[in-house]
Amino acid sequence: MKTTNKQLIIDGDIAIENLIVAEKVISRMIGLLRHNKLPQGCAMLLKPCSSIHTVGMKFALDVIFLDREMRVVRSARGIKPNRFVLGGRGAYMTVEMEAGWFDMSQVCEGTECLIEG
Repeated sequence: MKTTNKQLIIDGDIAIENLIVAEKVISRMIGLLRHNKLPQGCAMLLKPCSSIHTVGMKFALDVIFLDREMRVVRSARGIKPNRFVLGGRGAYMTVEMEAGWFDMSQVCEGTECLIEG
């Protein structure tokens, strides 16, 4: 998996070290489908993306939905393969990571995030 120098910052701290950004239609469509797993500290930002599916995925996801101002709209844990999840009102982008390693208590509705790099 190609990693980037982009990072997700929450409350001034690096929450996700390697953020892969998928902004083109084809990269958003493929997303994480080709991967058997993701390294800890690595996630994918899908932009724009207000809902996700895990059809064909090989692992469960933890997901953070953000609005245009990078505020958390919704988060979801342990989304198993073959599921659909709506981001909710105002969702504009999505951060997907392999379930379990990220402390989801860091994010609640309204939490402000920043992408650096």
